Amino acid sequence: MNILIIGSGAREHALAWTIRKNPAVGELFVAPGNAGTAGLAQNIRITATDIKTLAEAAQSLAIDLVVVGPENPLALGIADHLNSLGIPVFGPTKAAAQIEASKVFAKELMLKYGIPTARSETFASVEQARAYVKSQRPPVVVKADGLAAGKGVIIAQSREEALAALDDIMDKRAFGNAGDRVLIEECLSGREVSLLAFTDGDAVVPMVPACDYKRRDDDDMGPNTGGMGAYSPPGFFDDNMIKLVHDTVLQPTVRAMSSEGRPYKGVLYAGLMLTDQGPKVLEFNARFGDPETQVILPRLETDLVEIMLAVVSGNLGQIRIKWSAQSCVGVVLASGGYPGQYRTGFPIRGLDALPPEIAVFHAGTRQGQQPGAVLTDGGRVLTVVAKGNSVGEARSLVYKNLPAIEFEGCHYRKDIAARETV
Repeated sequence: MNILIIGSGAREHALAWTIRKNPAVGELFVAPGNAGTAGLAQNIRITATDIKTLAEAAQSLAIDLVVVGPENPLALGIADHLNSLGIPVFGPTKAAAQIEASKVFAKELMLKYGIPTARSETFASVEQARAYVKSQRPPVVVKADGLAAGKGVIIAQSREEALAALDDIMDKRAFGNAGDRVLIEECLSGREVSLLAFTDGDAVVPMVPACDYKRRDDDDMGPNTGGMGAYSPPGFFDDNMIKLVHDTVLQPTVRAMSSEGRPYKGVLYAGLMLTDQGPKVLEFNARFGDPETQVILPRLETDLVEIMLAVVSGNLGQIRIKWSAQSCVGVVLASGGYPGQYRTGFPIRGLDALPPEIAVFHAGTRQGQQPGAVLTDGGRVLTVVAKGNSVGEARSLVYKNLPAIEFEGCHYRKDIAARETV
């Protein structure tokens, strides 16, 4: 079986690492990939949003399954295009991917079908949005409607901060067309957790839960990022909570999408806040999360390719998915200055000095001129992952080995999963 993975991050490296375990996989390709995926697969230099060229490559390489990592190609309709050519694809259609591509769509869907979420108002006019902010008691949450690489959500602690967010999103167009509309939501309080699920449009099978860290600096300080680390499982989210979210959020959402004529296949990711009134949806994503994938897939014991083929064929209900009881912790190593301005092209040292129980998933990396040389090539550079019999054990192992990896400007949080080990 020949498989093509689309994307270039640590999520895609983790997908390649997991898919490679299947002995039935023949040729494995990643477009465009990174220095890490190059050790497991053949990288092909096509960007993730070049749908026409990706489809041509899938045909010429006799690809049997395409696995889509990031959200942008899904929102652009890559699944529809590949399906029209008879190429099986793991990922939702353009119509279904609207659940991530438009926060307004997702909010209206949840309100229509009684899926628990925060109160919110939608605005296409910056003047009306400003007037509404002035009438609200902070904190409030300001969200750009469209895709913004995980950075279009601002938790404003004051009216001034909320108004500045509106200026950035709607006037200065910090996220381009994603800021044509904004949502202004009540700020929910509680513990956050991510629960992803496989679905074939009918059956919905949750994965193990995970928690990620969005802020760049320790103690949840600094600007929002694409994610600075994650761990699984959170001790405060047990099997009963998983069942509750399955019954009140995940399954109703998949049914709602079918009712709306947007059947949903692939991964449905629910970002949740555990409030005093129960779990409420903060956001939906239409794909594997990053960095959550890097701590979820190492715990998967059932073959991932088998699961993906069952999703594509509509037979997910016939598979029993097993997970390791071990815990997993991942820490992101980022370039100095990320998520703002940063420089790239620095050599990464120490990758060959790590013990085998440490997994390193590459994100912003590329191969250097010298054999074996790896250079930085992005904001988030690596996710370093360890497993253990507890979150504390996994955390100790990963942090013990982080100093072995060096590159200029390397920055990482020191408190990933710390709260779980107190």
